[in-house]
Amino acid sequence: MGNTQERIPVLALWSAPRCRSTAFARMMTERGDRVVVHEPFSRVVDFGEVEVDGRVARSEQDVLAALGAVAAQKPVFFKDTTDFHYPALLADETFLSAATHTFIVRDPAEAIASHHALNPDLGRDEIGFARLYEIFTAVQAATGTTPVVIDSEDLLDRPAETVRAYCSAVGIPFLPDALRWEPSMRPEWQSTSKWHRSTSETAGFTRGRNGGAETVEADPTLRAYRDYHLPYYEKLRAVALRP
Repeated sequence: MGNTQERIPVLALWSAPRCRSTAFARMMTERGDRVVVHEPFSRVVDFGEVEVDGRVARSEQDVLAALGAVAAQKPVFFKDTTDFHYPALLADETFLSAATHTFIVRDPAEAIASHHALNPDLGRDEIGFARLYEIFTAVQAATGTTPVVIDSEDLLDRPAETVRAYCSAVGIPFLPDALRWEPSMRPEWQSTSKWHRSTSETAGFTRGRNGGAETVEADPTLRAYRDYHLPYYEKLRAVALRP
């Protein structure tokens, strides 16, 4: 069912953990044409509060309100990960339809291997592809259209073409100079720095140490996690942009 809700200048990128969304957000920061907010939903669940462009939010509802307040002054981009469940977001049909929600995916075996290396106590649900698909279908239902999805493999193999296609799909200008940046640990990454170290050492979309699929295949628990999340990944990958 379609929705005639007036659009707001909020652009979101949703990702399962370890799917290269931080690198994409780094590129969005380099553009300099909007406020970039780092993981407001996951941070408010994890830490109990988060700052959204100077506003302190202490709940999902606060985050939704803060994003709307910032967007009333200037365009906003935020990226977030689905290691947590976000019931207030899923219940807010106005925000689901008024903001522009986009998605990024990565092969689950590689994402799980990368995630498990940082968190050996990793549980099935925090891998996040099922929750990612839940948000995707909620946006689809609220808007009556299929949200934009990109495959992070395309981002590494054809960065300019993939970002150009993304920008065209969401209606923002393509800024090629934003595809390169100075390596650094961004201030907004400090409190969760171990998760962002690899991105802090990059100067663009580059492939780091790849693989890990063999590790997942050899571990019965991780293999079961992969098999659970694979169908959700495949549904999202099937509608991804083809740069």
